[in-house]
Amino acid sequence: MRAVDHESPVSLHRLPVPGEDRYASLDLVNTRFTVSHGQVDLLDGTEAAHLWLVRRGLLADRVVLNGRQSGRLRALREALRTLFAARAGGTRPPADALDTLNTALAAAPATPRLAWGADGPRRDDLPDSGNPAAAALSQLAEDATDLLTGTDAAQLTECAAQGCTRWFLRSHGARRWCTTQCGNRVRAARAYAARKAGSP
Repeated sequence: MRAVDHESPVSLHRLPVPGEDRYASLDLVNTRFTVSHGQVDLLDGTEAAHLWLVRRGLLADRVVLNGRQSGRLRALREALRTLFAARAGGTRPPADALDTLNTALAAAPATPRLAWGADGPRRDDLPDSGNPAAAALSQLAEDATDLLTGTDAAQLTECAAQGCTRWFLRSHGARRWCTTQCGNRVRAARAYAARKAGSP
């Protein structure tokens, strides 16, 4: 087996991107990205989509995901990409992107419950367990709605590195890249271009 190149674009994608730990919807959007040899889709196929949902804790491993459901997950991802771009650009998104998110929200709405723990009362929203796949999509849509309407929305940014299509939450105003590796690639490319331009 060939050793994994830890500097390859696919490996770099697996590095944490600011905000993915807090927003599953941001992680979902970043499951499609570009590398030097083309597009990579971490949800390509039903098994891959099932694995992503299980690893994110959104679906039990024993629950079977069918092709239509994995297609809806990919459709939600593309709608979220459109909505994120509209939010970042201050534009109005197309109606179909909003419809896709709202359909996912309505497919398995959570039921509010009052829970009482050691710390006292708290609200728990229990997802609909009748259709686990629809519940997973509904949770992702709700997560995206929280991101797009909350205080973190102003930090939502697409990586400025050429070829990188990931989104992240900017920790400070000057940050333009999702990871230091993307920033290093940009700086190295600039240095190479400057050396090439200066050579006879």
